[in-house]
Amino acid sequence: MGEFADTLHEAVRDALAARDPSRDWQTEWYVRRTPVDVAGMPDDSAVPLVLVELEVRRADPANNTVKLARYADAGDLDGPVRLVQVFTDYYDLETGVSSKRENAEFVGDLAADSIPSFDYDAVSLSVAPPKRGTDPPADWRDAIDAAAAEMLD
Repeated sequence: MGEFADTLHEAVRDALAARDPSRDWQTEWYVRRTPVDVAGMPDDSAVPLVLVELEVRRADPANNTVKLARYADAGDLDGPVRLVQVFTDYYDLETGVSSKRENAEFVGDLAADSIPSFDYDAVSLSVAPPKRGTDPPADWRDAIDAAAAEMLD
């Protein structure tokens, strides 16, 4: 999973850079000692810094939301911040979205309501992450392009 997750991070970075070349898009961008999967730094400090967390199979995706909101609240991020949390199909259940995703979105929405200059969005990535020893789905790159378009809407 680690190698595929890294591949997803790079593909998301590249898809976002193609859609918004005015930002410096990087993977493994750090806030304190916390790596962010993908970050888009703007040239203008009045434009939001975009932080993207890809939730592939994380046990507690709300933890990413909490940490980044806490850092924004503490002033560790200059200017406005937009956190986009991207969820693979791993977080979907036959009856709807898993409670792990719901918890992360709940925390993100609370943070956006209470922290000035902090915005939060959740985006679906229509990819079923492969289990150990299996290949990723054939259409995963198309799903990245669709999610990237939604992230920048």
